[in-house]
Amino acid sequence: MSLIQQTSPFWSANFLIYWYDLPVTLEYPLRAACRTRSAHCRDERSGSSSEHKEDSVLLSVIMPCYNEEQTIRTIIDQVRAVRLEKEIIVVDDHSQDRTPEILRELAADDPLLRVIRHPVNRGKGDTIRTGLTHARGEIVIIQDSDLEYDPSDYYELVRPIIAGRVDVVFGARFLGRHTGMYFWNAVGNKFLTMMTNFLYNCWISDMETCYKVMRTDIMRSLHLESNDFRIEPEMTAKVLRLGYRIYQVPISYMGRKYEEGKKIKKIDGLKAILTLLRFRNWHGTVPRFNPIDPATASVALQAVREHSQYNGFTPFVSNSPN
Repeated sequence: MSLIQQTSPFWSANFLIYWYDLPVTLEYPLRAACRTRSAHCRDERSGSSSEHKEDSVLLSVIMPCYNEEQTIRTIIDQVRAVRLEKEIIVVDDHSQDRTPEILRELAADDPLLRVIRHPVNRGKGDTIRTGLTHARGEIVIIQDSDLEYDPSDYYELVRPIIAGRVDVVFGARFLGRHTGMYFWNAVGNKFLTMMTNFLYNCWISDMETCYKVMRTDIMRSLHLESNDFRIEPEMTAKVLRLGYRIYQVPISYMGRKYEEGKKIKKIDGLKAILTLLRFRNWHGTVPRFNPIDPATASVALQAVREHSQYNGFTPFVSNSPN
C-alpha cells in the first residue's frame, strides 16, 4: 500500500515527513514509509532520484479524481485488468464524498496503487502535476476517474511508443466508437482542435482527449502550469512546440451527463482558446531518454498482440504531419 497526503508541515509520531521546497508529502503508516523511503524521496520538481531507473515500471497511470464515489472502484478495477506492467497513481483532489474511504480500502492490499490526497481542491491540472512527481513509469497516461474512457484501449495507445515508432500518442474519440457527447460539446471540441491545427501547423482530430500518452520524461519537460482543464490545450501546445509528431489511435468514448457528474463547463472552452494563444510561442528543451528496455518491450508487445487477436481487430494508427 502507498497512501500519500499533501498537507501543511507538522510533526507527529504517526507520520514520517520528507521536507522539500514544494508542499510536504506525508506517507503513512511509519513502518511502510520507512520501508519505501528511497522510492519516494525524490525531488518533486523533477521526479528524479538515484533509484528512479532501478524501480521503474513500464506504464504510470495518473488518475485525477474528485467526488467519484460511484465510479472510482470500477475504473480502478478496469485499469488493474490491463495486462501491462504498470503502477496506478490516484490523486484525490480533496473529494467530499466517500471517494477517500474507497481509495483507502482499495490501496490497502495493492502495492502498485498509490493514493495522494490534496488538502484543498486545486483542479485537474494540479492533480496531474502531483501525480507526475511520483511517476516511475517509462510511459505515462492520464486516466479520468469516471467511466467515459475505456482502459482496454491502453494496448493500442502504448504500442507505437513501445515499438519505438513515436514518443507521443493521442487517443482520438472522433476516429473511434463514441456516444453520449452533447452536440455543442462536440462542436466546441472540433473548433478547438481546428484552432490547434491552424496555430501549430498540425493535423489532429481530438485536442481535448483525456488519453494523452507519452514518454514520462517528455511530460516532465513540458513544465506544466495550468491548474484546471486548461492542462489539455497546454499539454498539446507544448508537445507540438517541441516538435513531436502526434500519433492518433481510435478509442471508444461513453460520455456521461452533467447530472452524472460531468464537470467541464462552457467557460472552459474560452479558457482553452486563450491557452492555445498563450503558448503559441513557447520554447522548451527536448529531453533525452533511453529506449525502453528490450525485454520489457517484448513482454508488453506480446500482451498487445494477444489482446488484438482476442478482440479480432487490427488498429488504425494515424500520424500527425506537423
